[in-house]
Amino acid sequence: MRALLQRVSRASVSVGDEVVSQIGAGMLVLVGVGREDSEEDARYVAEKIAGLRIFSDEAGKFNLSLFDIGGELLVISQFTLFADTRKGRRPSFIAAAPPQQAEVLVDKFVDMLCAQGLRVSTGRFGEHMHVELLNDGPVTIWLDSKLLA
Repeated sequence: MRALLQRVSRASVSVGDEVVSQIGAGMLVLVGVGREDSEEDARYVAEKIAGLRIFSDEAGKFNLSLFDIGGELLVISQFTLFADTRKGRRPSFIAAAPPQQAEVLVDKFVDMLCAQGLRVSTGRFGEHMHVELLNDGPVTIWLDSKLLA
């Protein structure tokens, strides 16, 4: 499982003309599911995100987590995180999980975040979405369950 985290002052996601989710300060999480990913990968990434200290304290140091700041999460499924661009000019997505498998694992991932007491909003799986964000920092962090374990 791969996740691209962006610390945000605010973020929202729309489908067509409808805003389906929006958050204040917290993290935008773009999450991709690979063919080999399991619930354990989802759990590992969810726990890492929940405890990650990427918010600044009074001294400007990254010492605070989402819990410390009362932050929110906006989780957006993003299969393109598994793009392979090594050959040619068009990316291959063969390493990404098929939609049916990915949707189940993304839903479990969101449930795991919620179970830790985090406020989580989501986009709509499989839809064409427009994501708006105000990146704070900017702070952008890449997580890959296969590289973290």
